Amino acid sequence: MPRKLVAFLFFTKIKIAFSIFTGMQKPTLYKIYASALFVTLALLLVYFFLNHHYDGSIWQSMQQSKSALTGEYCELDQSKHFFRQTMNTYSNLMYFFLGIIAVLIGFYDRKNYQEDNQNPIQQFPTISILFGCCLIYLSIGSALFHASLTWFGQRIDMNATYSICLTLIGISTHRLMVKEKASEHLKKIFIYSIELLILAFIKLHLLISSTILLPILILVIIVFTVLNYSKNKSSYKIQLAILSLLLAAGAFILRTLDVQKIACDPTSLYQGHSLWHIFTGMSAFLLYWFYRSEKV
Repeated sequence: MPRKLVAFLFFTKIKIAFSIFTGMQKPTLYKIYASALFVTLALLLVYFFLNHHYDGSIWQSMQQSKSALTGEYCELDQSKHFFRQTMNTYSNLMYFFLGIIAVLIGFYDRKNYQEDNQNPIQQFPTISILFGCCLIYLSIGSALFHASLTWFGQRIDMNATYSICLTLIGISTHRLMVKEKASEHLKKIFIYSIELLILAFIKLHLLISSTILLPILILVIIVFTVLNYSKNKSSYKIQLAILSLLLAAGAFILRTLDVQKIACDPTSLYQGHSLWHIFTGMSAFLLYWFYRSEKV
């Protein structure tokens, strides 16, 4: 059932993708998706090469994470392999794929900038590029953590996770503040503020537990999204926000089942935490689409 659910949600997302990008022609969309897929497959080959030409000795001198010491996740810790958790590492390619798409869309918006028939997010290509870069950051950071199960990898993974939340908060805050269009000066302030917050969270998340910090950030995103939608219901596709929320809820359930070792098979290709990566990536991306597809 989980595999069927993943397939259904993936193809639903693809179907929505071809219907919500206002002002983008299908050939442009095909080019963006094809480019993102090509780069992702290239990274997959790099991962495959690394995993089959190196071993786990490279991580032995680094401090182990608490997850490694306690066996937090269901997937078997193959300490002699370069990728200590194979599926939990490879599944991060979903973040990379979606991140490349967001970056390419940002460059498309920059090239085709039009104030008259674009919404505030389409008029703000830098924030799309930043969002995409944060997804790529999370892809690399989370892959590093699950490949090494080190303390350093876990810190990168968590900071990258917070960077996605902070960027989505930035997008929703921008829509609350800006009615039609923003000055270039204000856009720069937004970008610099988000980047500074991401850097600040490197230290902050060592002081506050992720079990407190992450739910607070997600709650802020939900509240701001509800406020934006309530201000102009006819301009937004609410089904995107609902699907994003359902995916996030499903991701948390799957992660909890994985940590609790319920329906756990350490050597199986199916791993609940791998689905966490897929579901959370799609959830964040759909919420970004919710704002970018706003009707002018």
